[in-house]
Amino acid sequence: MQGKTEGEKYQHRLSPSAWNRYETCPRQYWLSRQKLPRKAGMPASLGTAVHASIEDLLNMDISSRNERESGWLLDTGYDFLRKRWEEEKEIFMTTPRRGEWKEEKFSEAKLHHRGGIYLLLDHLGINGLDLDLVTVALWRKLQSLVLAVEGELITRDGRLFGRLDLLLANIDEKGEINGWTVADLKTGRIPDGKLKAEVNRQLCMYRDILKANNVEFPEIITQGWYTKDASKWKASGEDVMEDALAAWEATLPTKVPLEPTVGEDSCGGFCDWKAWCPHWHKWRHENGSLHSGDFADAVIEVIEVNEQGSGFAALCIPEGEDGSVTRTDKKIPITFKGRGFEAFKEAREAEPDGPLFIGSALTKGRAWNVGHWCDVLPYKPIPDGKVYEIQ
Repeated sequence: MQGKTEGEKYQHRLSPSAWNRYETCPRQYWLSRQKLPRKAGMPASLGTAVHASIEDLLNMDISSRNERESGWLLDTGYDFLRKRWEEEKEIFMTTPRRGEWKEEKFSEAKLHHRGGIYLLLDHLGINGLDLDLVTVALWRKLQSLVLAVEGELITRDGRLFGRLDLLLANIDEKGEINGWTVADLKTGRIPDGKLKAEVNRQLCMYRDILKANNVEFPEIITQGWYTKDASKWKASGEDVMEDALAAWEATLPTKVPLEPTVGEDSCGGFCDWKAWCPHWHKWRHENGSLHSGDFADAVIEVIEVNEQGSGFAALCIPEGEDGSVTRTDKKIPITFKGRGFEAFKEAREAEPDGPLFIGSALTKGRAWNVGHWCDVLPYKPIPDGKVYEIQ
């Protein structure tokens, strides 16, 4: 699957997730490459644990076990899941920019784990089977169709790469291989009618790298496998390699920030890098959406906070194009709670003075509440055109 000859001469490689980020906003992509503090979140940790535990089940050696043995699959899978869960918890808890670990989410992880097993059995044409009835022989049959687990794909020129969850052989009624299935396990929201554009693009990129790297290849099916309800969603579309290579060219490393795509999808939606980008703040202020809604992003100057985490802050508005801010007369009561208070103290230790970025503060009620779900970071926007040296 991997390119053989020229891959090592390119230090810059583009993955589907990086391409999707670039398509959303080039500045967002650029910021994601600057070694800024990354955020750990429960959905990502849960997904990683589920992925890894399914891979463990597929990779386990059962060659010496009785082929008629049953009643082993779920307990073994849950053991793998618990081990991976604890690994993710350790990583999560040692990540400075994080929320609160939710142990109760393990039951949700078990649901997704079972969904992954049902999806795999469906590849054999088996539906509705009690998982306690799955035999060692049946699981060996499934393992025989696995061509790659967590397989690395790199184009021969080394410019494009990806890591696919599963590459499976397809079999016909005679039991002969007649194609490949590229399957990507998804623990997120189930599609509403069709795959999201970014997921479709990701899967098509996997498909087209496989085609580019293999002189001969069978029919390739690309699917998003959603573990919550064990549903499969087919990706389709024209070859994406030309567009992917154009994106590779556009994302070549530079010390100067890339231009932003300003708008609702980037500045108003999810972005991990708002504390370092001046454009979301300016856009929100100009369209009147700054500080609005039940959950608000804001730049604040702290007036006072007591030892219990309660106090007052002044809201800030953008002052110029470089991300600088000016303090307004709008004074708000604010309460930092739990992990939110810890993050506040960590931010103040890193930057004793200056404005703070607050992400997703709950604004309902008398005071703004900043809890475990919130970002609290020094607000340090990187202006357009500035040469940025990674710290």
